[in-house]
Amino acid sequence: MEKTRRAVARLETRRTVVTGPLASLEVEVTGSSATLGVGIETCDSIEGLAAINTPGIELQIWRRALSLYFQTWLERMDPSRFPDIRVLVQPSDLRRAVEPHLDDCGMPSGDMRDLLLGDVDNLVSAFARITQSDLVDVRLERVSHNACWKFHRDCVEARLLTTYRGPATEWVQPLHAEEALGKQKSYKGPWERLRVHDVAIFKGSFTGPSNGIVHRSPPIAGTGRTRLLLCLNKRTTVSPDPWTNDF
Repeated sequence: MEKTRRAVARLETRRTVVTGPLASLEVEVTGSSATLGVGIETCDSIEGLAAINTPGIELQIWRRALSLYFQTWLERMDPSRFPDIRVLVQPSDLRRAVEPHLDDCGMPSGDMRDLLLGDVDNLVSAFARITQSDLVDVRLERVSHNACWKFHRDCVEARLLTTYRGPATEWVQPLHAEEALGKQKSYKGPWERLRVHDVAIFKGSFTGPSNGIVHRSPPIAGTGRTRLLLCLNKRTTVSPDPWTNDF
């Protein structure tokens, strides 16, 4: 486990200069910072995500930039090799539950895949601690359509999102939330966008009336783009059955 943490730490800090067609990745990874509103905070470590449990905090964002080596690996991969997985697991079982799916979809093995799996493993463990959950509903999804494109609040207590490839989640400052919910496609902004690799925990509407940051998945149908999205939730009535090791 300690070896994995060191490997993921290297993934988060290594940088390189990319030229040619992939040079634009630098911009997408870095993104732009939003002006934070009331109830929205950022942190610079995975431990800082626990601040979502602070009363009044609706969105906690861990600003991070994974290695461009890793990002280039994902960008060059055929999206058909991205996983489309949903499992309900104990954090200690995450690797055994997910790795066979990566084999099945044809994601190439090696250091970069190991680092992706290690990152998911770390985030699942952190989410379980923060939400005091024995089981975590894990979705690692290949998205090429307009999934969840409507502005909405999540019908959960808390949800963790991070985008490994493609446009990241868009969200609305609380001041504009009701307008975005009412206008939907005709809403022209303003809204903010998480940066690729940012990790965000959103409070949902189950924490109280009108609670939760209004957000959506960016519409990408017809653009030729494919996202790789990680979504973590506590167990709900729509979660799959808990994963078991059949061997």
